[in-house]
Amino acid sequence: MKRGELYRVAHPSARDPKRFRVFVVVSRRVVIDSRFSTVICAPIYTAYDGLATQVPVGPDEGLKHESSIHCDELVSLPKSVLTNFIGTLSPQKIKSLNQALGIALDIPG
Repeated sequence: MKRGELYRVAHPSARDPKRFRVFVVVSRRVVIDSRFSTVICAPIYTAYDGLATQVPVGPDEGLKHESSIHCDELVSLPKSVLTNFIGTLSPQKIKSLNQALGIALDIPG
């Protein structure tokens, strides 16, 4: 598992009406490799509102539809549910993800 990888997760939460949701891993490498059982992920939705905290993604990343990463909705997921690999973000998309996460978390420049 690496930062920037996309995984399809079955029944991600009781509040999510979808049977499956795709998430991108955003935790840093040291956490991914640690004994901690969870990692921080951002959900991917087909909706794109043009917000600075959303990163457009689509077929180039292994998805069926044009979608977007929503950095305002970070969640902690067990590593054990991240088994259905979908794809990986390009270096340019990871740069965009970093910018969106900085805005979502109000981290200066």
